[in-house]
Amino acid sequence: MLQFKSFNRFTWINIFSIAMAFLESAVVVYLREIYYPNGFVFPLQPIEFNIALTEILREFATILMLIAAGFFAGKTKAERFAWFLYCFAIWDIFYYVFLKLLLDWPTSLLTWDVLFLIPITWVGPVIAPIIVSITMILLATILIKFNQQKGAYLDKAEWGLLVIGSCVVVFSFILDYSNFILDHYSLSELWSLQNDQALFDLSKQYIPQKFNWYIFLFGEAIIVSAIYKFYHRFKS
Repeated sequence: MLQFKSFNRFTWINIFSIAMAFLESAVVVYLREIYYPNGFVFPLQPIEFNIALTEILREFATILMLIAAGFFAGKTKAERFAWFLYCFAIWDIFYYVFLKLLLDWPTSLLTWDVLFLIPITWVGPVIAPIIVSITMILLATILIKFNQQKGAYLDKAEWGLLVIGSCVVVFSFILDYSNFILDHYSLSELWSLQNDQALFDLSKQYIPQKFNWYIFLFGEAIIVSAIYKFYHRFKS
């Protein structure tokens, strides 16, 4: 059981994360009303440069806010990292909950979505980021509990597994879009582009084709192995 003070933090962290998820979903409602009045579908509609830049900066600001919430909720580095993960996961899950309530979207958990824009476009079925979020909640809960009871922290091997697993998961999200771009440009051609307009124009033709579940689940397995290793190390 979490201590009472932590339970109080737990309550407020949930309130913050859920409220933030609603704000995020509200922005999407406005954007879709403007650019997708008949419903969101691929390929993506062209948007003005200042709107695209604002979206990227908004995503960056969102991450900073989640980091700040974790920093204030935790007392140790391990707790702060855990609370950040927890905030991120609750925010991400309820983001889709509110989109379903407000727009009746996604139509299913296998519906494709644009997940992130930094440094390139991430795409995947909605269920994939939800699985990642559930994994983050699991890690955060165990880390907070053991850190409070025993001062537990992730060792180098566990960190290594988490980083590698996370990179593999991210790779699964950017793979389909990257393959689309590389079908039109070689790596040398991409480096030699004088501006991003050609790439921007090409991205407007992108329609997701295939999500590589094998790579995604392999990355998830690595992350879960790190969680199990940490849990096994401190459970006794």
